[in-house]
Amino acid sequence: MSGKISKEEHDELTEMFEKIDLDGDGHICHFELQKLLNDCGHHVPGYKIREIIETLDLNNDNKICFNEFLGIVQDLKGKAIAKTFRKAINKKDGIRAVGGMSEQSSEGTQHSFSEEERFAFVNWINKALEKDPDCQHVLPMDPNTDCLFKSVADGIVLCKMINLSVPDTIDERTINKKKLTPFTKQENLNLALNSASAIGCHVVNIGASDLRDGKPHLVLGLLWQIIKIGLFADIELSRNEALAALLRDGETLEDLMKLSPEELLLRWANFHLENAGQPKISNFSSDIKDSKAYFHLLNQIAPKGKEEDEPCIDINMAGINERDDMKRAEAMLQQADRLGCRQFVTPADVVSGNPKLNLAFVANLFNKYPALTKPENEDIDWGLLEGETREERTFRNWMNSLGVNPHVNHLYGDMQDALVILQLYEKIKVPVDWKCKVNKPPYPKLGAHMKKLENCNYAVDLGKDTKFSLVGIGGQDLNDGNPTLTLALVWQLMRRYTLNVLEDLGDGTKVNDPVIVNWVNKSLADAGKSSKISSFKDKEISSSLAVLELIDAIQPGSINYDLIKTGSLSEDEKLENAQYAISMARKIGARVYALPEDLVEVKPKMVMTVFACLMGRGMNRC
Repeated sequence: MSGKISKEEHDELTEMFEKIDLDGDGHICHFELQKLLNDCGHHVPGYKIREIIETLDLNNDNKICFNEFLGIVQDLKGKAIAKTFRKAINKKDGIRAVGGMSEQSSEGTQHSFSEEERFAFVNWINKALEKDPDCQHVLPMDPNTDCLFKSVADGIVLCKMINLSVPDTIDERTINKKKLTPFTKQENLNLALNSASAIGCHVVNIGASDLRDGKPHLVLGLLWQIIKIGLFADIELSRNEALAALLRDGETLEDLMKLSPEELLLRWANFHLENAGQPKISNFSSDIKDSKAYFHLLNQIAPKGKEEDEPCIDINMAGINERDDMKRAEAMLQQADRLGCRQFVTPADVVSGNPKLNLAFVANLFNKYPALTKPENEDIDWGLLEGETREERTFRNWMNSLGVNPHVNHLYGDMQDALVILQLYEKIKVPVDWKCKVNKPPYPKLGAHMKKLENCNYAVDLGKDTKFSLVGIGGQDLNDGNPTLTLALVWQLMRRYTLNVLEDLGDGTKVNDPVIVNWVNKSLADAGKSSKISSFKDKEISSSLAVLELIDAIQPGSINYDLIKTGSLSEDEKLENAQYAISMARKIGARVYALPEDLVEVKPKMVMTVFACLMGRGMNRC
């Protein structure tokens, strides 16, 4: 010790310790120390807090008692721990910097990642996959370490999370699970990335090597997209008609259908807050920091035991009167835990208003306890809720995987100002005059419709200049959200995008359907395969045998023929083959967007994209 502590200092330290010791157990832990530093205006990353506690914790019980606290404070400024504190408190809250995280970044560039996100995602994955026998080699992960970034390196966890978000996206038979080698791990990562793209994740700048190397910002970015897609899956009217209870006076289902999942969640929360006689919130960041809105939301949605076999969970509202924000947030989360919904956020995430994690927290609440009743005997046109077709979903996922902005939630409504379509033109190398020809939001209240229509007219003009077949299609059709005519344009954009990839690989040689069919048949014949196709309408394609044999021709030995159904096949057997074929195509590196049903039903447009993507993979072999 460098000197004694005076009585005045002792009293001050006692007061400080009691302030840190929020639960009054006589010890300081990770969460409590972070609270004190936050109160002092120093936002310290979690890993630095742990380093500090490890240094202070003289008896190795992972906590700090008052005597341990006193023993270090005396010479804090002169000790190495002081440097740790000074270094820590100059860091940004919960953000760590890592150098050189992208092949596209310049040497020495730093990419930050959120420790709060890592903590939340690890806990979510641990719970979601805790009983999965194929993940026991990496689970449970410690949310307080960086083990997540190593645990995704073999691709298994990523594949499993994709299937949790969108069931049956990946055929489990195609995941390499035993005696993994660098090559089989690479296959799993290819499968995960191409499947993530197929469900609408933006993975353009993420490679299998990035995931293998555990680059934090890329791993967390991909995981957030996958988790978000799963959380938002049922926040959509055609899948949850009870959402119609959120209709306001004068609104139609069409108005509600135009809202994004984020907007629907906010309206859902406000619906319950209004019923509780509480003020509305306008976001899931600054407006929820005091936890009071959350308390009332939990109280409204908690099951009341009115239905048979329904439990009754009474929310304890006493915590709402806590004077300290952090204590109040912890009390609220304890009530959320009683509903089985203490996921994604810590008290610090609530108090800091972390928008991403709070959005996930609310989405999880909605999914488990929507507490909505479908309106009855009202003048509602339920016929509008037909749901998204497979073709529409495929196109929407393709657009989103390319990173269009805004994100496309509703294919027609989100394209009525043509901004997404114009971005797609750029993806197929058609120049867009953004400065002089495109009106960008925010649109004026008066004349907004005309501004959007001008964009749509420009989109159609560009299509005609690109030699698309747009007979009978005008800008008004896009602006009106005409399904048939909008899809006609979008299909041609997707087709051109696919063919551009082939032309780039073929040194600019023009590619059309006959060229692809000839390449497929030649590749099959050269590999000694018996399959062949006459066109993309060939009914033999429904067995998926031609696709599977082509995959084996491109990457010999990749197909397990014991898994393929042959002979006279039932529809279920055809679907099994198709599921295996689509996943295997993605596993060998083909970014296929089509669905297994497209092969079984021999949908010519989607069949073309499957063979075109495989042709691209075959032409790009090392």
